[in-house]
Amino acid sequence: MEPRLCPVRGVFHAPARLVSLKQTYASVRQAVAWCYRGGSISAEPRINDRIRVPEVRLVGPSGEQVGIVPLAKALELAQEYDLDLVEVAANARPPVCKLMDYGKFKYESAMKAREARKNQAHTVIKEMKLRPKIDPHDYDTKKGHVVRFLKQGDKVKITIMFRGREQSRPELGFRLLQRLASDVEELGFIESNPKQDGRNMIMVLGPHKKKTEAMAEAREAQAARKAERQGLSPDEVAEDAQAEDASAEASAEAENPEA
Repeated sequence: MEPRLCPVRGVFHAPARLVSLKQTYASVRQAVAWCYRGGSISAEPRINDRIRVPEVRLVGPSGEQVGIVPLAKALELAQEYDLDLVEVAANARPPVCKLMDYGKFKYESAMKAREARKNQAHTVIKEMKLRPKIDPHDYDTKKGHVVRFLKQGDKVKITIMFRGREQSRPELGFRLLQRLASDVEELGFIESNPKQDGRNMIMVLGPHKKKTEAMAEAREAQAARKAERQGLSPDEVAEDAQAEDASAEASAEAENPEA
C-alpha cells in the first residue's frame, strides 16, 4: 500500500492498516527486548532442567554450603538425594541453587501464607449516628452496636447530628458523647475528643482489645459452639478444621498448578 496525499493539508498519510501493523510490530519488538533483558512472566523459581547456566552455587538439603559446582554435577546430586534443584537467588553470580523437595516447599509456603492472611488485621472504622434528643430505647440499641464493634476490635466514629435550633445547644451533643464513652469505657477509650464539624459533632472511640486478639477469641468461641453441638472437645474441632483447610488447599493446588 502506498501512502496517499491528503488534498486538504497537502501531506502524506499512511493507510490505517499499515499504521496498525507498525504498532503491532513495535509492541512485539518491545516485549521481546524486555524478555532478553531478564524479564520473566512467571514468578515461580526455575527448577531442575529449567535452569540454564553453566555453574551454580549449591546449597545442600540441610543448608550446608557445597560451593560452586557445574550444573550437571548439581543435577546429579539432586537425583542422588531424590530431591529437586531449585534456583533460590537468580540474580546472584553464579545463581544460588538449593536441594529441596519443591512440592513440599510449595505446600508449606501456601499454608504459611494462608495462616498469615487469616491472622491479618485490617483497621476498620465503623460509624454510628445519633441525635441530641435520642429516645432511651434507641440509645440502648445504638450503644449495643457500639459495644459489638468494640468487641470485634474495630474503631467507632460517633456522630451527633444537629438540626434547626439544636445547633445552638452543642452541650447536649457533648454530654451525650460523654455518656456513651462512660458506658463503654470497659471496652474502648476516647481516641479523638468530641469536636464540632458544621452541623455535626464527632468523637472516635478506640478498642482496648487489638483486632488480632478479637479475631482469635471469635474463632475460639466458634469452635466451642461447634464442639457443643457435635459433642466433641474444642481441640478435636480445631484439628478437624485444620484438616479441612489443608484438604481444600491441596485440592486448589491440584486444580490449578500454575497458580
